Amino acid sequence: MRFLLYNIRYATGHGLGYHLPLPFSGFFRHTATTLNQIVEFIESVKPDVIALIEVDAGSYRSHRCCQADIIAKKLQQFHIVETKYGNNSLASKVPVLNKQSNALLTSKEITAHQFHYFAEGVKRLVIEVELAELRIFIVHLSLKYRHRQLQLEHLHRLMKDTRKPIIVAGDFNTFGGSRELELFKAATGLLDANPMHYPSYPSRAPHRQLDFILHSPQIEPVDFHIPDIQLSDHSPVVCDFHLKTNLPKENRDS
Repeated sequence: MRFLLYNIRYATGHGLGYHLPLPFSGFFRHTATTLNQIVEFIESVKPDVIALIEVDAGSYRSHRCCQADIIAKKLQQFHIVETKYGNNSLASKVPVLNKQSNALLTSKEITAHQFHYFAEGVKRLVIEVELAELRIFIVHLSLKYRHRQLQLEHLHRLMKDTRKPIIVAGDFNTFGGSRELELFKAATGLLDANPMHYPSYPSRAPHRQLDFILHSPQIEPVDFHIPDIQLSDHSPVVCDFHLKTNLPKENRDS
């Protein structure tokens, strides 16, 4: 199974042009051209599961169309998409912000899904998706260290009763380095699919590992790479893995 994690920055682009004529002016531009390039890249990767961070679900930037819908239709995949902010948050009432979402796309049958929300931070969404053989959690953690740690505690509670193998993927914003995740990994038993800590941010000259794919020991990575493509401020992360065949039955049946 091939897993692609990509923070696409709402397909608003990156680089010096993003900040011209004013800082962050690229945030407000239409996204069709960059989105088409992102779709072409994803098609070339041929992933079975795609975790997309920072997806526009229908603001004026994407001409009122949901980017996850567009990508899913092009790839003929199932998808789940939801805004990153809680329904009662201030951001949910602000145009553009209320369309900023995360998404999961897959060629596999989705047997169940849930949306959870952290109690701390601005970006609060946790997408939980169940496939036949594993469960996936997609997150975009806070920019604040303390909030990230509280969010990880909450995520641990969401996961602890899950019997299927797990993948947790997303933009963890670990500006303090991967050591920020040591307690979380120790508590959950999850492993980093990128044990060499190859960086994915910023895409033009990566030197930080912000984008993580964590997995249960029952999941065995067979290849991991970070494509050199600069369509967002983050580089995409690709992991090929398979489930170990000697799983106890209770780990296959949720």
